[in-house]
Amino acid sequence: MSKKDKNAPLDGQTPHEQPGEVTEEYRQEDAGETFTVTREQMEKMEKLAGEMAALNDKHLRLAAEYDNYRKRTTKEKEGIYQDAKTDTISKFLEVYDNLERAVGQAGDEENVHKKGMEMIFHQLTGVLEKMGVTIIDPVGEAFDPVRHNAVMHIESDELGESVVSQVFQKGFLLGEKVIRFAAVQVAN
Repeated sequence: MSKKDKNAPLDGQTPHEQPGEVTEEYRQEDAGETFTVTREQMEKMEKLAGEMAALNDKHLRLAAEYDNYRKRTTKEKEGIYQDAKTDTISKFLEVYDNLERAVGQAGDEENVHKKGMEMIFHQLTGVLEKMGVTIIDPVGEAFDPVRHNAVMHIESDELGESVVSQVFQKGFLLGEKVIRFAAVQVAN
């Protein structure tokens, strides 16, 4: 920009004051030159600065809104994945129960069929562990209503109060979420 351009009148005004027009004089710091700005031009600049601040605020709010949307959808996706994983694992728990019953049957320990069932049962247990599933087998532990489902009560002097005396069906956790509550008998 040349010197001539810097000294050009603003907004189509003449370089000299018009009669009756109020002007304010401002000094340009870097070049040391002076120029005049009318009150109307000053109000217009302030109005534009206000509009720019409003648009900047709107932009910042929109950016924050988008960031919140992105975080919310990521969290929802993770929740959907965990729910699908939980539903899938819960379907295999019936197979786990049947294999556990088959392995627990008394009989010929040298039978190849029984050994095959034991191998399948241990393989399923390993797969569940790799998926982050923990088995709840609370015999002798204090009753926890968050993880256990009391289906029977017995009177026992040998066990303490609210102690699990027998497990009818093991429970399962995925992380800290209960997939299935352990069905237990509790001593009073």
